[in-house]
Amino acid sequence: MTELANGAVQRVERQLELEREYVRLLYARLDQLREEKSAELDKVRRVDAGSNHQSRSERDAFATHYEDRLAQLNSVDNRLVFGRLDSSDDDGEHTRYIGRIGLATENHRRLMVDWRAREAAAFYQATGRHPMGVRRRRHLILDGRDVTAIEDDVLDPEMLDDDGVLQGEGALLAALNSKRTGRMTDIVSTIQAEQDRIIRAPLAGVHVVQGGPGTGKTAVALHRAAYLLYEHRERLRKSGVLIVGPSSSFLWYIDRVLPSLGETGVVMSSLADLYPGVHGVPERNRDVARIKAGLDMADVMQQAVRDRQKVPAKDQTLRADSYTVRLPRKLIRRARDKARATGKPHNEARATFVKIVLRELAETLGDDLNKRSGNSIDRSYLVEDLRQAPEIRKALNLCWLPLSPETLVRHLFAKRHYLDSAFRSYSRAERDLLQRDADAPLTVSDVPLLDEAAELLGDLEEAGVRLRTSEAERAKATENAEKALYNMHQSLEDVGVDGVVTAADLTAFNEESEHRMTAAEAAHADRTWAYGHVVVDEAQELTPMQWRVLMRRCPMKSFTVVGDIAQGGSASAASSWSAALDPFVQDRFELDELTVNYRTPAAIADAAVAVARAAGLEIPAPKAVRDGVPPILTVLPCTADPIEASAESTSDHDDALTRAVAEQTLEEIDAVEGGLVAVIAPEHRVHHLGTELSRLIPGKVGAGMRRVDNQVVVLSTWDAKGLEFDSVILVEPSEIVTEYDGVGSLYVAMTRPTQRLRVIGTGDLPAGMTPVS
Repeated sequence: MTELANGAVQRVERQLELEREYVRLLYARLDQLREEKSAELDKVRRVDAGSNHQSRSERDAFATHYEDRLAQLNSVDNRLVFGRLDSSDDDGEHTRYIGRIGLATENHRRLMVDWRAREAAAFYQATGRHPMGVRRRRHLILDGRDVTAIEDDVLDPEMLDDDGVLQGEGALLAALNSKRTGRMTDIVSTIQAEQDRIIRAPLAGVHVVQGGPGTGKTAVALHRAAYLLYEHRERLRKSGVLIVGPSSSFLWYIDRVLPSLGETGVVMSSLADLYPGVHGVPERNRDVARIKAGLDMADVMQQAVRDRQKVPAKDQTLRADSYTVRLPRKLIRRARDKARATGKPHNEARATFVKIVLRELAETLGDDLNKRSGNSIDRSYLVEDLRQAPEIRKALNLCWLPLSPETLVRHLFAKRHYLDSAFRSYSRAERDLLQRDADAPLTVSDVPLLDEAAELLGDLEEAGVRLRTSEAERAKATENAEKALYNMHQSLEDVGVDGVVTAADLTAFNEESEHRMTAAEAAHADRTWAYGHVVVDEAQELTPMQWRVLMRRCPMKSFTVVGDIAQGGSASAASSWSAALDPFVQDRFELDELTVNYRTPAAIADAAVAVARAAGLEIPAPKAVRDGVPPILTVLPCTADPIEASAESTSDHDDALTRAVAEQTLEEIDAVEGGLVAVIAPEHRVHHLGTELSRLIPGKVGAGMRRVDNQVVVLSTWDAKGLEFDSVILVEPSEIVTEYDGVGSLYVAMTRPTQRLRVIGTGDLPAGMTPVS
């Protein structure tokens, strides 16, 4: 028996050493490439491109290329290689190593295949029934640059007796049982067949991925983005890929995944940041959020713009230098109608409006002056005289003022006459809800309205205006340079540089060089950028107006949409994918469903499903791959009748709740042995709980997901959406149901843990929950 055991150990060590030797070769090649690209980048940066614009552009293009390649090589060091395929075909036996990027020797002999390459698909899709020519699939488990374990999936029965075949815990289960870090990690080494088919689906069209909690929707979406950037590099390199998530916390959680897969050029945005330069704060009133969600807001914004194209109540008499002109209402109305008929946005159509008014005023004034003088002369100069007259400029601005989207939206909700006009089909009570101060912060619900306003208003300044401004600034700078050189002339002669420095040279030297933005940076700053592909996570939460914004961002309608209809918690969450997408693409979308729950243990998943179904929701239950322990439910006694409760009794209750949360948090810290613990609470309790837990458990607690150095995080159900933790302590579930008008967000919170769930409530728990202790 001992001899058999010793033989097995020796067999494992032989295989480990073989793989370690090859992995060392791969890392050596990676380091060599890094050194080469660093040297090439340094060489390019040292090149003096002179004053030739083309030479500078070529130098910058080469520098950008080397910078991007170096960033890719630097980001794939962790678990560079994770798989090996042994296969056979008519040409004989083949061995391929699968990793994060492709690697080859200097003479182009392939060392490792990029996981996105077509020949790597078998690593994820081959099965015993459909081996795809694969005899053995080997998983390599690395710690740093060292191979620590090997596991083989044997697809050819003839290899079962091979001494080189090794079995282990299972790469997937090992990954699932690992501790959470507060950051999402890639699943490139453990992608399952149903996930891989979605990842490698064609680029064109709208691809919807429906999946319950823990099915890997987000991971699939991110790996699909990486695959599309690899497979369609030329098409997407310039247009880019946009990834949209529900919150900043979510984006922070996932932002390391794509770089670890060798992709650094995507644009990531939360729903609050879809309009450049604005970060929308949460919309606290769900009724207001619901009003602003509907597609009829497009008509509201159109009316809001039309209301800023005014006809005065009466004719006006205005002064223009020594002239007196009459501005008739009918002229303003005629000019307005003609400007509208151009179909141009408000700020661009204003030029037509002003041109018509000034031309007719000048013609009328010219005819009058000619009659008085008895001469018929060219008075075309009158148009510019009238344009510069302060009273006329003011009158025209009052009729048709150039507007920014922010000004339009702020005034729409702050000035009652604009609000009543644009929302005329809404009740007075609804309009009262919408009214707010002009300096109130813009909300997430306002972001689509800003985007709609930008479409209707157009550019605030024409390009010609900006060009003239730039030329004027340069002319002024050159004038200043000439004065400086004149003053320094004698000093320059003394040092022998007379005639070397010109005013143009000095101006160019002092000019701030334009920052060369990457495609991703340019796209993020440009509201009108047309992306080649858009990935939308937690898509069930999007309002129709938010969908309208995203469809505008991707005219080709190339989307990967992932979410779970059952997890909808916003005021306008979709009831079905057809309902969400029908206004934009009708039924032209492909729907796939992920059916396996990799994250949540079965005992916890079943409890969450029971709560959802007790509330009348039709919840499919994805099959969990692990059993786990049931959730622990704790009910605290009510200290007083809620209606008659005093401030003192309420404070006592909150203190008791906080102590209970602190006690159970300490127990969970021990239970998960260094794993990540989340305290998920109603939004109005997050700040207080975070502060008190920080005091009671010093050094371990942080509020919000941006504190990766904390083992315990306190956050709301909305901020927890899409995230995962080793343990979750769910506080006051009944308040969460009330907060979101349903159990959708409670269902989300209950399915965040990978190991353990505790629930602490007061009084009656939501239907479907049964106290255990």
